[in-house]
Amino acid sequence: MTLQAQKPVGDGERAHWLAVRPRLVLASAFMLFLELALIRWTGSNIVHLSYFTNFVLLGSFLGIGLGFLRVGRSRRQPYYSPVVLALLVAVVLTFPVTVDRNTEGVLYWTSLSTTGPPAWLILPVIFCAAALVLMGPAELVGRCFPELPRLEAYRYDLIGSLSGIAAFTALSFLSAPPVFWGLIAAICYGLLLVPRPRSLYVGLVTVPSLAVVGLLLAETLTAGAIWSPYYKVTTRQLTQLGVLVTDIAVNGIPHQQAVPAAARLQWEAQYGLPYERNMKQPKDVLIVGAGSGTDVAIALSKGANRVDAVEIDPKLRELGGSVHPDRPYDDPRVTTHITDGRAFLERTDDKYDLILFALPDSLTLVSGASSLRLESYLFTEEAMRAARAHLKPGGTFSMYNYYRESWLVDRLASTMQRAFGHKPCVDVVSTAGQQAVITAGLTASDQRCAAEWPGAAAGTPQPANDDRPFLYLKDATIPPIYIITLGLILLVSLFAVRVVAGPYERMRPYSDLFLLGVAFMLLETKSVTGFALLFGTTWVVNAIVFAGVLVAVLAAVEVTRRFRVPPLPVMYGVLLAGLLLAWLVPNAWLLSLPLPLRAVAAVVVAFLPIFAANVVFAKRFADTADATTSFGANLLGAMVGGCLEYAALVIGYKGLLIVAAVLYIGAMALLPRKSAPV
Repeated sequence: MTLQAQKPVGDGERAHWLAVRPRLVLASAFMLFLELALIRWTGSNIVHLSYFTNFVLLGSFLGIGLGFLRVGRSRRQPYYSPVVLALLVAVVLTFPVTVDRNTEGVLYWTSLSTTGPPAWLILPVIFCAAALVLMGPAELVGRCFPELPRLEAYRYDLIGSLSGIAAFTALSFLSAPPVFWGLIAAICYGLLLVPRPRSLYVGLVTVPSLAVVGLLLAETLTAGAIWSPYYKVTTRQLTQLGVLVTDIAVNGIPHQQAVPAAARLQWEAQYGLPYERNMKQPKDVLIVGAGSGTDVAIALSKGANRVDAVEIDPKLRELGGSVHPDRPYDDPRVTTHITDGRAFLERTDDKYDLILFALPDSLTLVSGASSLRLESYLFTEEAMRAARAHLKPGGTFSMYNYYRESWLVDRLASTMQRAFGHKPCVDVVSTAGQQAVITAGLTASDQRCAAEWPGAAAGTPQPANDDRPFLYLKDATIPPIYIITLGLILLVSLFAVRVVAGPYERMRPYSDLFLLGVAFMLLETKSVTGFALLFGTTWVVNAIVFAGVLVAVLAAVEVTRRFRVPPLPVMYGVLLAGLLLAWLVPNAWLLSLPLPLRAVAAVVVAFLPIFAANVVFAKRFADTADATTSFGANLLGAMVGGCLEYAALVIGYKGLLIVAAVLYIGAMALLPRKSAPV
């Protein structure tokens, strides 16, 4: 099925000391590692990106696509990549944006002031820089493709991508600071870029790479930061009303404080209200969002005999163990669970007198999902039903936070009313920031309200659900900031493709591959969000899902290389059947299964269409006349798919399956006639 290898293109490849296969694996691993590192690091210094993680992802996809399209149009080494990376690191460290919480809609924050450049200035800089940085490694990968048969090249590209994910996951597990990411980048640039002429190599590769390492080392040594898998965590001690407290900030945003329980109860009434609204003294307590431990310390001070403390971030939990003055995590009554709160509720068989959602506010999005926050699945109607199922007779469920808008308090209260079957207690402690506590007993007689909640005001949005878990999105629309930004991204991309790749006619024969890229990105998003719901929004689950997608793609390539698979029309039929199966299987049924069986069912439902889609791609790709142009068209389609993800804000994540099905039907219709019987 594969075509014969073509002659190498360019001087760099002929002079390179690495053979083509290990070079391709290394370049692919570096490409994916660099993409993940840029997403992680820029988001820790530019707070806009904590809520718009796929902004860098879209820039990366554009750059990777352009890198492939540039192959054959230039014989020069992509020395521009390390230079742009050094400039990007310098700009971000010189002009960080530490706080921005003024934007409404899905980007929902409190009203703190901003330091650093405005979003309209810094975000385009980062998008363009990310594209240029990733274009270099992609060009190095693309130059290897003509030297190998189509599917063999794709196979080594996938092996390299898996290696890149593994390397970044290992560094995340070790909480390695960014200087190690910079060292890996410097080593990869040194190994992959040909040192000829030497003076140019030193000036454009060695010096910028050392600058990146030096800048990231300076950040590591001076910031005093702890790097968790989610955040750059910084702390400072201060005296507040005569009490020594520890302020904890994540990604430059004030996040929480380690405060003695007695002081916190004295300063803010909301922390004691969940216990006052309970008709009995809670003995078994579950705290979701335990963080640095203040809520755990309060539960112990209220007489709890057992506290299950759930916290998604291991480093925040470690900080609580070392800096909290009450040392709550040293108490033998406390058991810590490092996991996602919704996943814990779906997994445990224990029941409690009080379940408390203690200010769960992640301040970041799940990587690979445009609008899903780490805590999004905690605030759906299904999540509150799950909490109700884990209450003992006479137990209560409570949550508190600074909700910022009255409609948001009403939305959560009406969600709780629908889940519990009666009105909850609603205490608005302060209208400044809508500081509120919402509590519901297992039955109406199990709660003790100060006053009856009058009900949701007119215009309050419907409760969030597991398909559209966008608590902070008031209307089922795409916020204007997204529409404008994504429109500008697409315009810039069209211009960049024309400048780098030449006339669009080059890609016209591969329009079906472009649509395959768009649809596959939607499938990947649905997989990421689906597994986040079923197994948690933790970084470990996210890494496993991305690796699983690549394994499914690699399996499709191997099957296509080694066996005679059905013709493309038949495989399109299998693909559409897989999409239909994913549409028909409800999340509620999957969540009801025991964990091992749930894992098997989820893998089958999610990866059957992914496998079929990549058999389609592999068969079509093997028959293309121009490997790099066709692959570049597919990657640019993935970038457009990243923009199209935001349709989930309106139609939900399940609706993305319908969009993907339409795109796959369009790709089948655009299939060249000569390829139809393959």
